[in-house]
Amino acid sequence: MRVLGINAIFHDPSAAVIVDGRVIAAAEEERFSRRKHGKRPVPFSAWELPELSAAWCLREAGLRPGDLDAVAYSFDPALCQESAGLAASDPWDHLRVDYARRAPQFLATALPGLDPDQVRFVPHHVAHAASAGLSVEEPSAVLVLDGRGESASHLAGAYRDGQLETFRSQELPHSLGLLYEDLTRHLGFMHSSDEYKVMALASYGRPKFLGLLRDLVHANDDGGFTVERIDWDALAKARTADGEMTEAHADLASSVQIRLEEVLLDLARWTYEASGGLTTLTMAGGTALNCVANARIAAEGPFERVWVQPAAGDAGTALGAALAVTGRHIPFGSAALGRGWSDDELEAELKRAAVPYERPESIATAAAEVLARNGIVAWYQGRSEYGPRALGHRSLLAHPGDPDTQTRMNDVKGREQFRPIAPMVRAERFADIFTGVYPSPYMLFVHRVKPEWKDRIPAVTHVDGTARVQTVHTETEPLVAEMLAEFERLTGLPVVINTSLNTAGRPMVDTPREALELFGSAPVDLLAIGPFAVHRAQAYRAESDREVR
Repeated sequence: MRVLGINAIFHDPSAAVIVDGRVIAAAEEERFSRRKHGKRPVPFSAWELPELSAAWCLREAGLRPGDLDAVAYSFDPALCQESAGLAASDPWDHLRVDYARRAPQFLATALPGLDPDQVRFVPHHVAHAASAGLSVEEPSAVLVLDGRGESASHLAGAYRDGQLETFRSQELPHSLGLLYEDLTRHLGFMHSSDEYKVMALASYGRPKFLGLLRDLVHANDDGGFTVERIDWDALAKARTADGEMTEAHADLASSVQIRLEEVLLDLARWTYEASGGLTTLTMAGGTALNCVANARIAAEGPFERVWVQPAAGDAGTALGAALAVTGRHIPFGSAALGRGWSDDELEAELKRAAVPYERPESIATAAAEVLARNGIVAWYQGRSEYGPRALGHRSLLAHPGDPDTQTRMNDVKGREQFRPIAPMVRAERFADIFTGVYPSPYMLFVHRVKPEWKDRIPAVTHVDGTARVQTVHTETEPLVAEMLAEFERLTGLPVVINTSLNTAGRPMVDTPREALELFGSAPVDLLAIGPFAVHRAQAYRAESDREVR
């Protein structure tokens, strides 16, 4: 069966293709269009399709649109209610439904040769649920939370033998995702984009408003929840995008973050009981990208295992919709489902750019040597990652032992200084340095840094003593594991800083040309691109020599 999955209705438009039980490719439109998140989640953009990523997915699978057995669209307009009944404040919200109903015709225009009758509408939260529950082999409970779908913001259920049983869904306007989005906007950040900044800011505050929030936001006995209207201004004055960040703002972020964690724990416990005690919980939806909450569910919840879809946000519903239509478990093996280039193609691009480069015996060793000298490495290897996390394919790497590295990296990326940077560590060394969820290959949980290591790796130790760890496994990421082993041999530190290969406000680097552009515009010491090394000192010396001539 050949199925193309499409996410388009809200934000992070994306495409994925499954052929005969194998995920061939999946990618976000932003990686092609270079528009962060692809588009803004407003009704007037609902017609926009991930045309570039869909066309690439088909090429990667060797398919034409007419070869498809189905196109799975991760929104079902038949489930929508009148906006007034959802307490929607946007009078144009009905456009989403109108555009979604016309999606088969829009898709047939974007993908010539496609039969519009091949398009199948998959409910938004079912697509989220499938992206998680059908990506693991065993039966699992499933918990989905986000801003909104057609008329709900939550789904609790279980997957058994490839079939979803839904226990409960929470109708709008009650939404934990929209609660967090509203807070994000109130704190001067961009909603449906910068929620992770609020999570980072929360660690700097105190939960002064937790008592009030417990009255207004709470889980219910029936598996749903209530979110009452919150007068944000009464708690902390609204901040503009360039306004001062105050203690009250951090306290408000802390209060909402902790209340979110508490309610999610209650929902996870209810889902466990409803599932009959299944031992695995799978999670998706934008709220599942809250790695602090995920860690609490794993540590304090009733499940033995918590698995979070790496592309938990709306981008993941392209894969989820395709999985739902396929109707079978396809274990998630790697997030490296995007574009990649051969060594010959990379070398041709280096020659086109006229930059001096070399091919060292080991690019992993070359990178480790630069890192050991406290240099910054742009690490561009293999296929790009599906989802928001850089996992050792499109990464910026740095030394964790210098306490000034966090400031330096945030300056390089143009980010706020309260933003933490994350570590990667070989799986076999994880337990020596950290406590918490293991394995953690997708950076979706936070972990405690052991006391004896906090002073040794200060750059990755957040103000609350935690770090969002990626465990690197030799069998799946041999090159990254080799780099980490060599860095430890040189420095005695088994940890390297890993953050996404981009600068603020821009999508993650995807193509070789984009990697070279970032290298040329940011103070990066080495571009490790495939097996090739481009050293900044050599590149700029060569440029100076050309100017002299």
